[in-house]
This record gives sequence, structure tokens and C-alpha cells, in this order.
Amino acid sequence: MTAQTQDNDDTMQQAIRLVLALLPQDRLATHDEIAGSVDPIWVMQQSRGQMLDRDVLLKEIESRVAVWQDDSVGLKDDRDHIEWLTEAQLERSWDFWDRYRRYLEDVRLMPPRVVRRLDQSTDRILRQIEDPRRPGAWRRTGLVVGQVQSGKTGNYIGFACKAADAGYKLIVILAGIHNSLRSQTQLRIDEGLLGFDTQYQQRYDQTTKTARIGVGVMPGVKRLKIASLTNSAEGGDFKQQIARNLNLPIGDYPVVLVIKKHKSILENIRKWIVEVEGVPVGDGGSKIVRDVPLLVIDDEADHASVDTTRDDDTDPSTINRSIRHLLNSFDKAAYVGYTATPFANIYIKPKVDHDTFGLDLFPESFIESLPAPSNYLGPERVFGLSVTDPDDDAVEALPIFRPIHDHKAWMPPRHKKEWAPPEELPVSLRQAIDAFLLTCAARRARGQSNQHNSMLIHVTRFVSVQNRIRDQIDEHVSLTRDQLRDGMGGAAAHVLIRLRGLWERDFAPTSAAFPTEEAPPVQWDEVEKELRPALRKIDVRAVNGTSRDALEYYENRKTGISVIAVGADKLSRGLTLEGLSVSYYLRASSMYDTLLQMGRWFGYRPGYEDLCRLYTTSELFSSYREITAADNELRQDFAEMARLGQTPESFGLRVRASPAGLAVTAANKMRRGVKVRLSYSGELPETTVFSLHAEAVRRNFENLERFITGLDEQSTSAVDGTSLVWRGVPPGEIIDGFLDGYISDRGSYRVRPGLIAQYIRGCAAVGELSRWTVRLVGTPSGTPRRVGTHSLRLVTRYRQEGLESEAGRYTIKRVLSPADESRDLDGDLRDRALEATSAARRLEAARKGKKFKEPAVPTGQPLRRLRPVQEPLLLLYPIEHPEARDQPSLPPLVGFAISFPFSEHPTETEYVVNDVWRQLEIDIFDDEDLDE
Repeated sequence: MTAQTQDNDDTMQQAIRLVLALLPQDRLATHDEIAGSVDPIWVMQQSRGQMLDRDVLLKEIESRVAVWQDDSVGLKDDRDHIEWLTEAQLERSWDFWDRYRRYLEDVRLMPPRVVRRLDQSTDRILRQIEDPRRPGAWRRTGLVVGQVQSGKTGNYIGFACKAADAGYKLIVILAGIHNSLRSQTQLRIDEGLLGFDTQYQQRYDQTTKTARIGVGVMPGVKRLKIASLTNSAEGGDFKQQIARNLNLPIGDYPVVLVIKKHKSILENIRKWIVEVEGVPVGDGGSKIVRDVPLLVIDDEADHASVDTTRDDDTDPSTINRSIRHLLNSFDKAAYVGYTATPFANIYIKPKVDHDTFGLDLFPESFIESLPAPSNYLGPERVFGLSVTDPDDDAVEALPIFRPIHDHKAWMPPRHKKEWAPPEELPVSLRQAIDAFLLTCAARRARGQSNQHNSMLIHVTRFVSVQNRIRDQIDEHVSLTRDQLRDGMGGAAAHVLIRLRGLWERDFAPTSAAFPTEEAPPVQWDEVEKELRPALRKIDVRAVNGTSRDALEYYENRKTGISVIAVGADKLSRGLTLEGLSVSYYLRASSMYDTLLQMGRWFGYRPGYEDLCRLYTTSELFSSYREITAADNELRQDFAEMARLGQTPESFGLRVRASPAGLAVTAANKMRRGVKVRLSYSGELPETTVFSLHAEAVRRNFENLERFITGLDEQSTSAVDGTSLVWRGVPPGEIIDGFLDGYISDRGSYRVRPGLIAQYIRGCAAVGELSRWTVRLVGTPSGTPRRVGTHSLRLVTRYRQEGLESEAGRYTIKRVLSPADESRDLDGDLRDRALEATSAARRLEAARKGKKFKEPAVPTGQPLRRLRPVQEPLLLLYPIEHPEARDQPSLPPLVGFAISFPFSEHPTETEYVVNDVWRQLEIDIFDDEDLDE
């Protein structure tokens, strides 16, 4: 990066700070207010000879101000807890937090509303742990749930700042199991909490000025009393000898440690602090640390920290007992876990105690759920989220998925560590590398030349195979670099034609689908000029989890690096790849939490979301869609529990078990998780995935015709517009006549006719779901088709975008037309359902700070709450076969949706639940259910 480029960047950053300071801080600024604040700053910069593009500045401000974030929600248990924070906020100084807040706003230029939400959420968390000045012995244990790569580290740094201000004297941060994550976390702590580089300084009163970083170099800040017993170097983890030599006055001011989750390190910390500060207890054979409030922050709390032993009578597993032993060695201790995948944590059995190691880590004091800011690129936006509530609540998948079909010869799914991949890279991988080069060049053309760029290649867990792949890719990149270096020769022309083809076929149309403030338009001529400098900067590496990997990003933060990182597990739970744009991913897993953690493509992509690409298989894409739905449901449970005022112990959590065979987490972590049957009550199961196998299509249509013929024999159909309706159909006919004969695609994760039939039988046994309405849906303009003895026009449903190449499968967004769900209701009931829908959506819009849009038809759970418990609705959709144009004789696909009223006796859908839920709820099921 040239000095001129750096000057321009500094000028822009300064202008952004000045404009943000002029805008209203208590509400969303209007476009006119933003423009009115931009203009004087732009004029001032021009008068100083600092050239600045007004439109670019305006778009930067609008993109930052437009970011919003919901408040965190959660549940708590206030037993043995004394409220303290409100009074403490008035009496104590909050210098660490104020310094960090200024750093986020003035240096990191974080959107103001996001900083305010961070302030609020960290207050909520701090409020749930104990006042460090409270006399006597106490312990608090909680869990904070965020999304993958969504800013959890920034949250717990803010929380640690406030804890230090409040009076916690020893803060231990457990930063995963790899050096890279520990080092990266230490660097973030150095910047946000300590204010000095711990490789050169370890306590506040050392006079090495060059060691100041982050919050320590902001103008007008004072030195705050704090020390660290660890540093960001490869060997910077805790060592007893260094701690003894520093001889810090424990208890006078905060001491921070950032450590790996390693048995020896945890034990060494405990032995050191007990040796220095411990006092004898009981018979004098053991010691406890008194009046040194301990806070343990456990990053990736579901990983390594959970007890995986099978029996409560045996000693806990290694890391789990070491954490518990450390906490149990203090009379004042708080433990707060942070994770994006809390599945394992909710299976911890409450109140498990051990004579030596103490209580287990079940989050009995509180669970807090952190929503991500609106500019977060998370699972819902990458994979989409189809919901059964109103259409505008669904989330469309961004058009960044590119299916892989040519990888198996190069990287077989079950290869061994001796595997030597063929020299020829798959076409899809070569295209992904080209996409990364185009992304680097396009970001340079957008003025982001000094930003980090990363590409992830995650295809094998074996280090030896990773190294071979690294060599292959490095050779490919070097060849491309050499070819382009030839100027406009034949090889260079060939490469440019290839890259231009990919740009015009893929990047140009994809970027055009994004808002212009998110994707500033870039033309091919601009990209072409930046290809060679972008390519010269690309480095290919095998990421092995060392601290060096983290330091590379930090040391080059002003100029940016471009890395193609070949890695696996150490990336899944370790290093954050800065500026990740292109991912090539083949690693399958049968577990929810593992797959989510491997999704390193989640995060924040300011100004280049449209350039991001995810190359993976259609099967993995479908698995991630399933996980996204399960994860979203878990977060809805959090919100529901918070509304009900429940505690973690009194209201057990539940996680939907995957009918596709995906496990929630590793078996040893969910040893106390039990499969039970819960309810379709108030739900709307609907088919969105269809097999295109000729036999399945034929049998499903024949099943539909038999069902319709059977209905005709029992009652007379009524014509309702373009549809046919039968009323008063008994539940046995629904099960035997339709559900038992329906063949669902194996990818139809949310609709299992067998489970639905079981649920109906259970409800019918108690007098519910006794009078069904069946609607065979037609359209005014579709292709004519006979169904049984009836003629109607077929429904059309288009493929879910991004899944066009899924062989043998047809995936749609929704089968339901929302208006269909209420057509069977009488006028008064329909009006009441519309009022209920409107009220619910108004509340949701207010909660999210969005504009309320009056619904046209009743939909969702408000409607189903008013549906009579005996009167469910079965909607049947004969859908025109996607290949019918070429083969008119093909029978239509058969989709269905069921609007279930809320049951008074809910039973029958499969979940994995934790021990608490089982103890509270299992009694409503009979012995047969328990055995299942």
C-alpha cells in the first residue's frame, strides 16, 4: 500500500468519526440528517486539501447507521443472588469499559446502535453474576449464546472490562485448545482490555511506551491498573515460574490470564494461586482462596469443557474437572461460558457435585442469548430459513452457494492419511481459486486494497493430506501468476478470457442482485487492472494452529494480507480467517454443533458480501439448512422462556432431533439427552423437498388419486373457486388414505408422514382432530389435469434458488399459499384470526424496530390458536412436474401442508431433550413413549 493510499484511508476514517459524532445518538438518523452532516465535513476536508469522494463518504455513513441489533434475551435464577449493579453503576468508576467503548466507536468505527446493544447486553450478563464486594462465599454459573463468528469475543471483552471495573481481581479466559485461538484472543484482550502488547509489557506500570496498543494509544486515556500473566507469543501461555518472578500483588488490581484449555495449565494456575493466596480449611489438609473474586470466561464452552464420563459416580473428564477444581478453590467465583453451539451444555445434569472438584458447569444462574447485528452474514442468510409464519419473516438464501459435483476422484469421502490426491485439481476448485482472485481484485477496485483477504479450503482432517493439497494449490497459483506476468501473450490472454468469463457469468449478475450500498458496482475493466497486483499478494498456506498464524494478520493489519488457507479442525475451533470471502468445503459431519463450528464463512463482510462464495456439495448445503432451522428453533425457545420468566433449571431446553440422522452433538456429550415425542400442536408441516425419481413421483400421484376417489365415495366435494373441498373427513381416512401411502424424499427433513400419522392417532384417541377439511388446490391458469374424476389446473412452484443442480431432487421455498390456510374458516373466526395475526406482527415489528405492515390474510400461529381443536386442515397441492415441458406425460408432484390447531393434549414429534426437561415433562407420556 502506498503512502498516498494510507493518507486517503486515514482521511476517510477521520471524516466518518466526525460525521457520526454529529448524528442523533438516540434514534435512527434520516437520509436528510445524514446528508446534512456529511456536507460540512466534506467541505471542511476539501478546504484542507484532503480529497474525499462525497458519495463514498455518504454511503459509508448510511451503511453504518443502518445497522441495528435486537436486545439480548434470556432466563435467570435469582436464588442466593443479591441485586447489586444498579447501585454500583452510580458509586464505582467504569474506566475500563469507558475506554473500550470509546475504542469501538472512535477507532473501530462500530455502528453506534451496536455499541449501545453491547453495553446493554454486557450489563445484563454482569448483573447476573455476583457483586465481587459481596461478603461471604458465593458462586454463579451462566452461559452466553451467540452465533458463529458474530462478535462473541468483543462481547466478553466488554464484559471483562466491566468485571474489572466492578472489582473482580482474577480474570481467567479459557481460549480453546489450540495455540492460534489462544494467541488471537490474547491479542484482542491486549487491544481492548489491557492497552499494551503483552509480548513487551505485562503490567500497567512498566514504562515501555512502544508496547501500547489498542485502547492504550487513544488520545487522552490514562493508564489503568491491570496486569497479565500470559502473552500472545507461541510460548506465552501461563507458567508458574514467570508468575512467581512477577510477584504481582494479587487483590490490589485485576490480573488477567488468557490460557488454553489444557489440564496442566489449569492445574498450574490453581496450584500457584492457592500457594500464594490460599488459607487452610477444615483439617488443614486443603486450602481455599478467600476474598479474591474469580471470574472464569470460557470461550467455546461446549468444547472440551463438558464432562463426557458416563457415570455420575466416577471422576469427571480431564478439562471439566480442572475447571471445576479451579472454581472450587475460591470462596467467591463466577463462571460464564460463551458458545455458538450450546447443544452439549444444555445436556449437563444440574446439581452434580463432587467432593473435590465441586459442582458441574450447568448454567444454573442464567442463559443469555445474543442476537447478531443486522449486518451479520449468518446461517439464515447463507442457507435460507423457510418458516410457517408470514412470508416476509422467511429468509431468502443469498445467491452465493456454488454446488460441487466433481470432487470424489480427487478427495474421496473416506480417504486415509496416506491419500495422495491426483495432480489435476477439480474444475470446481480451480474455479473457486479464480473466484478468490477476482474477489481480491474487485476489493482493490473498491478501495479495499489494505484489507485482509482469505480463502478457506477445508476438505480433509489429515495434516499430511493438507500439506499435499497446499503444494498442489501453490503450484496452480504460481502458474497463473507466471502466465499473467507474460503481459498480453497467449497464456496471459487465455487466463484473462477465463477470468472474464467467470466475472461476467457469475460475479456481475450476483453483485447486481445486492443493494448498491452493499455492493458498489465494479466493471470488468477496473477488476482487470487489479488482477496482477492482487495475484502477487496471494500466499498459499497450510494452517496448523500455531500462534504465528494469528500474528500474521495482526502484524500486517495496516497493509492487509491475502491468504489461501488449507486447514481443518484447527480452523473449526481456532483461528478466525480475516476477510474470508471464498470457501471450498467438503468435510461432512453427522453432528449439528461440529458442522456449525466448521462454517467459518459466517461473520461480517462490509462492502464485499456480494463477492463471497461457498463451494460445497448439495448434500452439505441441505444439512446446513436443517441445522439452521434447528438452531433458529433453539433461539426461539430462549425467547419463549424469557417471556415466561423461566429459569434454566425449571424449564428444560429442547433441540429438534434430525429425522435425517444428524446428531445434535457428540454422543458422549449428550449422554443425558433423551429422545422423546413432542407436539405438532399449532404447527404447519409442509413439503418443500420432492424426489424426482420416476417411481416415487408416479406412486405419490396414484396415492393422491386413490385418496380423492375414497373421499368422493364417502362425501360430496364442494367447488371453492379453483379448488375442491371435502369436509368432515375422519382422521383414519387421512392416515390410511393419504399419509401411509405418501413417499417423502430423504431430504424432506421437516415432514415425516409416519411421525405426523402417529401424532394424529394420539390426538384422535383423546377426541381431537376428529373432523378434517381437505382442500385440493387448483389455480386459474395452470396446466389442466385430471385427478381422479376431477379436472383442475396444476399449481406451479419454482425451485429454491441455488439448488438447480441438485440431482434427482426438487426443492422449493414453500408449498403453501398463505391465503389457503384460512379459506375453510367461517367469516367471524377468520376476522378474529386476522386481528390476532395483525396484533402479533405489530408487536414483532415494534420489537425489531421495523415498519409495521398490515397483513392481508390471517396466517401463522395466531390463526392456528383460533382453529377449533377438532378441525384441522389438509391442503393438497398437485404441482406441475419441472420437466413436464419436455415430457408432458409426466405426472405432477404431490405436495401437502397441514394446519394443526393447538392441542389440549400435545404429543408425538421427536426431540432430544436434556435431563431437566425430561424430569418435568416425561410424566405426561406412557411407558411405550419412554421406550422409544
